[in-house]
Amino acid sequence: MAIHTRRREEKRPAFTLGVWGRPMLGLVVLVVGALLLAGCPKKPEVMTAEPRAAAPPPAPQLKPPAEAQLQDVFFDFDKSVLREDAKQALDANVQWLKANSEARITVEGHCDERGTNEYNVALGQRRAKAVLDYLVAEGVDAGRISTISYGEERPFVQGHDESAWKWNRRGHFVMAR
Repeated sequence: MAIHTRRREEKRPAFTLGVWGRPMLGLVVLVVGALLLAGCPKKPEVMTAEPRAAAPPPAPQLKPPAEAQLQDVFFDFDKSVLREDAKQALDANVQWLKANSEARITVEGHCDERGTNEYNVALGQRRAKAVLDYLVAEGVDAGRISTISYGEERPFVQGHDESAWKWNRRGHFVMAR
């Protein structure tokens, strides 16, 4: 006759920590957290200055004399046709350019803020080209002149009315470097 003894079954939790146990896990979490908060100190970067060669002297910049400044020319709204006052200013510029045959210039085309960016860049280019064409027709070598359009991006006068816009519709002269 066999005696059956009932073993008492223990209830085990679904998640066990095994060998580690709860106290050991807490210690590991505490150490890892402390390391993360402390981080590793960075070494300061030390820059050493290398000896530099003496900079070459700046190239002489060609500037017109104060009494012979190249004059900007101004345009009517949405136009790239030279006005009579613009032609008079350009005639004075032609004289200076002929007297200073080594001078190289850039003609910048500018617009007021009305119109899209794309339209104003194209209009500024037409204005710069109109100035270039006039100078070349008057005997200035085209190889001394370059053009660029800034459209409405570089206003000469800030403002949102005709008193500002009339100054921003221009062909501007810059001595090339």
